[in-house]
Amino acid sequence: MSKKLKWGIVGAGAIFRGAHVKPLKEHPEVEIVAVCDINEAKAKQAASDYGISAVYTDYRELLRRDDIDVIDICTPNLYHSEIAIAALRAGKHVFCEKPDAVSPEEAQKMADAAKESSRTLMVMRNNRFTPAARYLKAYIEQGQMGEIYAGRCGWIRRRGIPGKGGWFTTKELSGGGPLIDLGVHFIDLAVWLMGNPRPVAVSGATYTKFANNELSDSAHSQFGEKQEGGTFDVEDLAIGFIRFDNGAALQIEFSWASNIGEEMNFIELRGTQSGAHLKKGELSLFSETAGQLTNITPVLPSAIGALGHAEHLRHFIDCLHNRAEPINTPEHGVDMIKILNAIYESGKTGKEVRL
Repeated sequence: MSKKLKWGIVGAGAIFRGAHVKPLKEHPEVEIVAVCDINEAKAKQAASDYGISAVYTDYRELLRRDDIDVIDICTPNLYHSEIAIAALRAGKHVFCEKPDAVSPEEAQKMADAAKESSRTLMVMRNNRFTPAARYLKAYIEQGQMGEIYAGRCGWIRRRGIPGKGGWFTTKELSGGGPLIDLGVHFIDLAVWLMGNPRPVAVSGATYTKFANNELSDSAHSQFGEKQEGGTFDVEDLAIGFIRFDNGAALQIEFSWASNIGEEMNFIELRGTQSGAHLKKGELSLFSETAGQLTNITPVLPSAIGALGHAEHLRHFIDCLHNRAEPINTPEHGVDMIKILNAIYESGKTGKEVRL
């Protein structure tokens, strides 16, 4: 076994507790030695719950420790780039929750800092690690789909606004609504499955229609901390269209609230030899064999809980020990934030945005 990597956690909220701490505590090559949160009580509670020896309220103090190898960022979106850049410049490897940053400029600064420091920067892309996604990627790489020239993806909710009035719905802190919260997941997955073509043009529209609606039917609305009378200056629905340098195109739709039948997430890809539909983790393939149309349903392990998060964290650790090549790079993150930013810009101007 390689030496244990000593981790410092910045942000002791729900995503750390729900998706990061368990796989890190169970990994034989990881030791969480410190936790930081601007809410001291929250940091102390996490330290008590998970046997973490040191507590901080200022991440800069954490970065002064020479013994820490990795900083794991689980804060509101606004602070991802600031903390990541400082950590990289302090000689730490960085794992960060999505999204990479709230602007393309900040995402590029993160990528530059990683290159200049020769440290590894990786941002959570947990949906690449589900059983269905990994199978579909292998299926595509074997040439089974042919040329993938078009697709659709989305995550749509009937009523599922997270942390209403808190940082999720405050644009300054979050960067936006469901597009940056949910879109980063499935746009990334679709683009990765398509072979990472470069985005060249984007058009989109955004809407805010449910800021005053208090109904909820989604477990996901429990994320964040609601604040009565708080801010809601982000969209609750975003739709858009992305063109790529290889001629392929992708339609997108993401919502926290809209009048639909049920919550769902999905990716649909159209290839010249077959098509794929991934809905709520279930994968179906559509092709033709021996002169007949065929539908194929692979038998795959069930994706339970935060499986993808755990697998990505393990992949990151493998990369630090030179056992794997990074599945995603800072440059992928820059392209992602460029796409999201351009959709917001197109929504304001009503015009296509060239990248």
